[in-house]
Amino acid sequence: MKAGARLPEVTFHTRVRDEAFGGPNPYRWQDVTTSDLFSGKRVVLFSLPGAFTPTCSTYQLPGFENRRDEFRDLGIDEIFCMSVNDSFVMNKWAEAQALKNVKVIPDGSGEFTRRMGMLVDKSNLGFGMRSWRYAAIVDNGVVEAWFEEPGLSDNHPEDPYGVSSPESLLGYLAEKKMPEPA
Repeated sequence: MKAGARLPEVTFHTRVRDEAFGGPNPYRWQDVTTSDLFSGKRVVLFSLPGAFTPTCSTYQLPGFENRRDEFRDLGIDEIFCMSVNDSFVMNKWAEAQALKNVKVIPDGSGEFTRRMGMLVDKSNLGFGMRSWRYAAIVDNGVVEAWFEEPGLSDNHPEDPYGVSSPESLLGYLAEKKMPEPA
């Protein structure tokens, strides 16, 4: 994936709260597409190996959640977090993280991640197929800027984190916003 590429069109199977269902599990299935999520907006998309994992839960997701206003001030409409986890897991993780600013996208089948070229085998960690860690600025479904952690490979012995951090994306956005010297 690189700047200028259009995101792949896929359908995500999500669960959304619907009080009409009542009871202890007031959720219904709702399919949303790439177009539904990304058309007509400038967004941050970041993907990570898994919900509830240490780096993802301690640094990356909270970093984006807590800096929402900075992203908004630099022209970002929404922030999306994606993982190769199903909607049940992603919703529980969002609840556990008390998310208010970041929306989670479940790529349970890994189809979007595979079509992005970011699906890797993490069987060495007992995970199976997961996403390599990356982030992107996406404008109306087209990648404006791409932030991929180094070492993309199956069964990588490490889980690098830095290139796809909120600080990296904010740095890019701030630099892009700066006026050209006269």
